[in-house]
Amino acid sequence: MKSEYHVAVAGATGAVGNEMIQILEEQEFPVASLKLLASSRSVGKTLDFRGESLHVKELREDSFEGVDIALFSAGAAASRQFAPAAAESGCVVIDNSSSWRMDPEVPLVVPEVNPHAIADYRNKGIIANPNCSTIQMVVVLKPIYDAAGIERVVVSTYQAVSGTGKNAIEELTEQTKNLLTFQAVTAEVYPHRIAFNCFPHIGSFLENGYTEEEMKMVHETHKIMEAPNIRLSATTVRIPVFYGHSEAVNIQTERKLSAKEARVLLFQAPGIRVMDNPDERIYPMPSEAAGINETLVGRIREDISIENGLDLWIVADNIRKGAALNTVQIAELLIKEHL
Repeated sequence: MKSEYHVAVAGATGAVGNEMIQILEEQEFPVASLKLLASSRSVGKTLDFRGESLHVKELREDSFEGVDIALFSAGAAASRQFAPAAAESGCVVIDNSSSWRMDPEVPLVVPEVNPHAIADYRNKGIIANPNCSTIQMVVVLKPIYDAAGIERVVVSTYQAVSGTGKNAIEELTEQTKNLLTFQAVTAEVYPHRIAFNCFPHIGSFLENGYTEEEMKMVHETHKIMEAPNIRLSATTVRIPVFYGHSEAVNIQTERKLSAKEARVLLFQAPGIRVMDNPDERIYPMPSEAAGINETLVGRIREDISIENGLDLWIVADNIRKGAALNTVQIAELLIKEHL
């Protein structure tokens, strides 16, 4: 184990890339040098890290010489093109796109759930970061699964526009201003107006009637939890919130687990903050989750419609735990136990 590591952030000027840089500083990650990479459009921009202004350089296949760890959030196409080259140069890639998640040779990791899988980075030099909605759900499912088994999960998500990127944040801002001042509204990022609206459409629709986002949650959950027999159905919804994904999750366990038992399990589990006092109006909300590292869970109750059923409400900052923080947490375990 080295005392310090040469790190690169690919996609440094995006929302997640910015957050990665901030979290590397917050977590006091042992960075010997930090290389900021992005498309040619961003070359010359500067970003602050530990009191210094660092220049953004163009993301190229030869950008990774001397780099130990590369954190990727540059999009699926860029990941497919540059991640293998980065790995071949000798660094370990931790990728935030969908490109490598279901590759059987690439570990898909949530540190609170399957940290042992990180060891498989040696297959291709790449570790995949899961979908943001999957991450916050499996953090909560894991302690329940270990204690009582899980037969079935039904989840409905309420996802913030920051999950789509800076353009979506700007679109929601502009549409809201225009509607409040009685001006015309245009939709470019999304298929419909997002301001004061919501729609059950994240990703392309597939032949089975589900969307790509919904099936990502199914397949990624099976892989991360190493539990392909869990039956899971998802409906993913985009809502007019800037930061913080929310999920209504219904779980059917193999053995009876009371709401009280579940609450204790979740209180003791890593990476979770229980906010569950309805009498005092305490429950997770996106406004509470923004800037918070933990996954928030509340409204823990026994389902009155099925045997061994639990209902939960889960909220997390999709840019932090759903992307940048999870990536840095993987890097922390990587250097602690594998490099």
